[in-house]
Amino acid sequence: MSAVVTRPTGVRTKSTLKERWANFVFEVKKNKISYLFLAPFMTLFFVFTVLPVLLSIVLSFTYFNMLEWPTWIGWTNYVRLFLADDIFLIAVQNTLVFAAITGPASYMLCLLFAWFINELQPKLRAFLTLLFYAPSISANAYMVWQIMFSGDSVGYINGQLLYWGIIERPIQWLVDPTYMMTIVIIVVLWMSLGTSFLVFIAGLQGIDNSLYEAAAIDGIRNRWQELWFVTLPVMRPYMMFGAIMAITQSFTAAGQITALTGFPPTDYATWTVMQHLQDYGFTRYEMGYASAIAFLLFATMVITQKIVQRLLQRIGQ
Repeated sequence: MSAVVTRPTGVRTKSTLKERWANFVFEVKKNKISYLFLAPFMTLFFVFTVLPVLLSIVLSFTYFNMLEWPTWIGWTNYVRLFLADDIFLIAVQNTLVFAAITGPASYMLCLLFAWFINELQPKLRAFLTLLFYAPSISANAYMVWQIMFSGDSVGYINGQLLYWGIIERPIQWLVDPTYMMTIVIIVVLWMSLGTSFLVFIAGLQGIDNSLYEAAAIDGIRNRWQELWFVTLPVMRPYMMFGAIMAITQSFTAAGQITALTGFPPTDYATWTVMQHLQDYGFTRYEMGYASAIAFLLFATMVITQKIVQRLLQRIGQ
C-alpha cells in the first residue's frame, strides 16, 4: 500500500506557486481576447485609482507641501493624528456618529422604498422613482433647507414656531451646535435615495416570478417570508453594491455638510474626517498629513465593508 503524502494547510510550497502561476498564464492565453478588451479600462483604473492609493500610502510617511520634494518622516503623521490633533479626534467622533446613523438608515430606506415602489403599476412606478430620485441630483436642494432653517424670523421653521408662540426668539439652527448634527443627518437622509435606490429597483425588476411560485409551493405564506427567503437572497449582489455606496457616502460626507453649516462649523460640531482631509490637503497643502488621514479613512471603509459583506451572506439562511 502506497503512503499518502499531504501538505500542511496554509503552507505554500514552490510547486504550488509554480502551478498557480502556470494556471494563471494558461487562463490569460486562453482568454486573451477578453483581456485585450479589458485592457483599456484596467489601464485607466490602475493609473487613476490603484496607483494614487499606493502613492497616498507612501506619502503618508512623508512631509510633502507640494513645493518641495517629499521628506521621509516615518510614523510622525500618524502619531500627530492621534496624540497632537484634537480636531481630528472630534472629526472621528462626528464621522462615526454620522456614519452609524445615515449609513444603515439610508440603506434601509433605499431598499424599502424600492420594494414598495416595485409593486406599483409601471407608470406610477416610473413617476415615483423620478420623484424620489430627484433630490439626490438637484443642485439647489440645499437652498431649500437653508431657507427652512434660516436663523432669523424669515426662516420657515422659526416663523412657524414664533407664530404659534412656541419660542420667543429665532433659533440659530445651522449655527448652534445643539441642533447642527441633527439637521445635517435629516437633510442627508432626505437626499439619500440616489444610485442605490435605482440599483435596487433594477434588481427587483429582474427577479423571475417563477421563483415566487416555487417558494409558495415550498411553504412560503406571506410577503415578509418572500422578502427574506426569495427576494433578498436573489438581490444579494445588488445589496452588496448598495452597501458599498452607503458606506462610502456616509464616511466621506463633506460637501453637503459644508453647504449647510460652513467650513469650519461652530465648535467643529459637524466636522468630519473628510473635511479635515480637505482642510489639510487643499487649504494648508500638507499632502503628507492629508495622505495619512486618507489612508486611515480608506482602511476604515474597507474593514466596514468586510463586516457588512459577512452580514449580507447570512441573508436567507
